[in-house]
Amino acid sequence: MVKNLVIVESPTKAKTIENFLGKDFSVKSSIGHIRDMPKKNMGIDIENNFTPTYEIIPDKKKVVADLRKAVKVAEKVYLATDEDREGEAIAWHLLETLNLPKDTPRIVFHEITKNAIINAIAEPRIVNCKLVDAQQARRIIDRLVGFEISPILWRKISGARSAGRVQSPVVRLVVEREREISNHIDNSTYKVKAELSNEGGEIFKVKLNKEFKSKQKVLAFTNTLLSANLSIISIEKKAFKRFPKPPFITSTLQQEAFQKLGFSVKQTMILAQNLYRKGFITYMRTDSFILSETAIEAIHKIIVRELGSEYYNRRRYKSKDSGAQEAHEAIRPTDLTRPNIFDIEEQAAKLYSLIYKRTLSCQMSDAQLQKTKIKINIEGLDEIFIANGELLVFSGFLRIYDYLLSEDKLLPRLNKGNTLNLVNFKARESFSRAKPRYTEASLVKKIEEMGIGRPSTFATMVSTVQDRNYVTKKIVRGVEREYQLIEIKNNQVIQSQSSEVIRGEKNKLFPTNIAYLLTDFLVKYFNNIIDYKFTAKLESDFDIIATQNISWKGVVKDFYIPFHQKIEDAANISREEIHGMRKLGVDPKSDKPVSVRVGRYGAFVQIGHTDDKDKPTFAPFRGLLDIESITLNEALELFNMPRNLGKTDNFGTIKANYGRFGPYIQYGKKYVSLKEDIPEEVSLEKALELIQIKEKFDSERIIKIFDGSDIQLLNGRFGPYIWNGKKKGKGQKNITIKKVFGDKPIANLTLEECKKAISGKLKLKKKIVKKEVTKNS
Repeated sequence: MVKNLVIVESPTKAKTIENFLGKDFSVKSSIGHIRDMPKKNMGIDIENNFTPTYEIIPDKKKVVADLRKAVKVAEKVYLATDEDREGEAIAWHLLETLNLPKDTPRIVFHEITKNAIINAIAEPRIVNCKLVDAQQARRIIDRLVGFEISPILWRKISGARSAGRVQSPVVRLVVEREREISNHIDNSTYKVKAELSNEGGEIFKVKLNKEFKSKQKVLAFTNTLLSANLSIISIEKKAFKRFPKPPFITSTLQQEAFQKLGFSVKQTMILAQNLYRKGFITYMRTDSFILSETAIEAIHKIIVRELGSEYYNRRRYKSKDSGAQEAHEAIRPTDLTRPNIFDIEEQAAKLYSLIYKRTLSCQMSDAQLQKTKIKINIEGLDEIFIANGELLVFSGFLRIYDYLLSEDKLLPRLNKGNTLNLVNFKARESFSRAKPRYTEASLVKKIEEMGIGRPSTFATMVSTVQDRNYVTKKIVRGVEREYQLIEIKNNQVIQSQSSEVIRGEKNKLFPTNIAYLLTDFLVKYFNNIIDYKFTAKLESDFDIIATQNISWKGVVKDFYIPFHQKIEDAANISREEIHGMRKLGVDPKSDKPVSVRVGRYGAFVQIGHTDDKDKPTFAPFRGLLDIESITLNEALELFNMPRNLGKTDNFGTIKANYGRFGPYIQYGKKYVSLKEDIPEEVSLEKALELIQIKEKFDSERIIKIFDGSDIQLLNGRFGPYIWNGKKKGKGQKNITIKKVFGDKPIANLTLEECKKAISGKLKLKKKIVKKEVTKNS
């Protein structure tokens, strides 16, 4: 009989903990949630004060059955699910489902180490019903929103899959940023930079203290500068400090891992979760900056031993949010004597190293620097040149974390009154920039600032809006833009024109066409769902439920009554009102109006009206076009497909086009996908190269072709098969030859036999399994 049973969430965690506890303990896993509300009728009795109904998740029935058996033979049960609200709810569901006593010990720990586990078992508590209520309120409101608003979206907005209490504000953020970028007007100014030298010939960089708004003013300044004397009028030196950042919480770990390691938010959380389950770091879902006294003391010893006492500065950080409660400590290594881990995958090791350095640096001394600002007079002009320098006096925490001193900021020895020489001069036309598009990391930072969601949900929020095709990552090719350049060379003013590539993007977040419609619809008819302050207020209400004696049902009711009224009002909204066309202009060829809209299969351009005598023509969107920014010329260009690349003797006319499954080359009745090129730019030579590769591949695939029929015998990934000659999605049928004809020689198969196999008239050959009969002795 097992003396003690510990139930955790993760199988990996179960194995780690079992190694710590010895033979008197058995550790089992619930593998996450075991119960949920059924989809039928939402699983919520709205009339009975929003009472939820819970049932065992179908694929968890075996897990629950195994846990019930384990509970029956155990003398004592410990619930050891994760320490956030979700984990508390799982513990409560286990309590209810396994018919455990209300005072069943609930243990929590923020690191998977032997001491932490033993201490937790020594100081158990009971399930915290306030935390459970907060999780229930969140779950029920999210379900009410999803189940009531999603059917409306399906009927009203083509392609919209769902709306969520936190996902919809996230989509709105991306849409609004994109509109800001589209509406931005580039304003040009001229920025002046130069290189000067002192009497000893040492060169340093300076910039002018103002920008010019016109080319004429720059030229006037430059011509005066040619003969002007330059002298230092002041040197200001100022000491300043850089402070270490606090230890990681969930959101800052996601942001820093993106910036320093290039990890996506989802990737970071998967790696961090594995590090936690293996006992390398503390719990990775937290909004608390607190470090335990044990950790602080361990850091103290390491810094003093490795770097010296002057590098140590004990610090205690407080959480910015008074409702921070998802865990009791920041993210840190469990064993601070291990700066690196070598027996895990490379990416996990990199993330661990980042966490380790951040943890140590937060208890280190400030970095001490000296800033130098030099002002340089230009004879006969009001403008002055400014040189800024930076000198690292004492590295402090920068010894191990996040600093490179730029050589551009190093200055030679200079004194007030020194005369200087002009070595190099450039006045470059620059353009104002719109706010940058969000990356996953900057989006997490924004939703955290606005109080939307909680640390444990950030990664899911950012992933969900992408999975549902509301937001997408894109790599966008830049476009060339010309700019003016004015230089001084050989004591003469030289004017020239150059170009730069702008608006190139890599892995930035863009809204899809559906996102624009969805956001506008929700803002107009369900403003409380998508309002940032309302969403943040609801998160605050959940915090109050978790910490005070406030009814979760009251919070749900206050939300639901006005929300449901809007659901009923939305029944009368017409699709035309939501999918209203955007007029682009007139087609010069047909003199018919050109418009864009979103339909059942996505965004498209339409030439003409549906009630015209001649039917309108349509062209689907492709590439990076969106309904907000597409121009008339871009829309008309969509009708120039397929593009005729040329005609050859072997393959006939070759065309490039876009299809349902992406860009392709067509020759006769055959197709080959375009992977690296686009139909607008692909050359005939490249198309022929791709066709030759496909023909070679097909020839090696073909076993037998029947005259007068499209049916073929082909070699496939899983062996020879019969193909009925139809394309994918248009009645294609493949029959594995061995299953029907056994070991019959493939070359002997007739067309009639193949037709019967395709029609199902031939029965599959069944394998004969010989059973061994044994007699009981």
